[in-house]
Amino acid sequence: MGEERSATLERIHEAAKKEFLEKGFLGASLRTIVKLAGVTTGAFYGYYRSKEELFEALVGRQYETFIGFFCRAQEDFAALPPEEQPENLGDISGACMLEMLRYAYDNLEEFKLLLCCSEGTRFAGMADEMAEIETKATHDYQDILEGLGRPSPRIDPRLEHILITGMFNAFFELIIHEMPLHEAENYLAEMRAFYTAGWMKIMGQ
Repeated sequence: MGEERSATLERIHEAAKKEFLEKGFLGASLRTIVKLAGVTTGAFYGYYRSKEELFEALVGRQYETFIGFFCRAQEDFAALPPEEQPENLGDISGACMLEMLRYAYDNLEEFKLLLCCSEGTRFAGMADEMAEIETKATHDYQDILEGLGRPSPRIDPRLEHILITGMFNAFFELIIHEMPLHEAENYLAEMRAFYTAGWMKIMGQ
């Protein structure tokens, strides 16, 4: 990519971030983005075919990386021998959530877009996507407990969904409010202790 093309793309990205952060994806105007970037509409379409594709370019990599951290932690935990899983329940997930928090802070603008401005895009359901992954992992863990002779009562699916999505929304609040990272890390540790104790109680462990 030539220097001029690269500079133009950077202007488009900066203009798009400003517009999306102010108005959200649905309210953002492609005409305004083009004007702010100092390019013509025709020139814009030489880079992206739509507003949706532009938004994807801004946050897609961060979204996939973030979800990847979460999925890898679930896989690492599931790969442990069954008898080791109860003692390691909080360790892998705790390290993962801290890694995710720090990554979000390193890409704060992109995560503000994902968490506050993505209605109307495929990214708007991030909490639900993570909740679905977490729900499956919870059920798999309950099967492990049963195999170990420590059966866990099944949780009403509606309550389970409320608790899991609530947990992720609480986590996202740390990012949305842009509190200092060291404070967010401390709050995360306290939140994890709170939710872990609650889940252990509900699961009869």
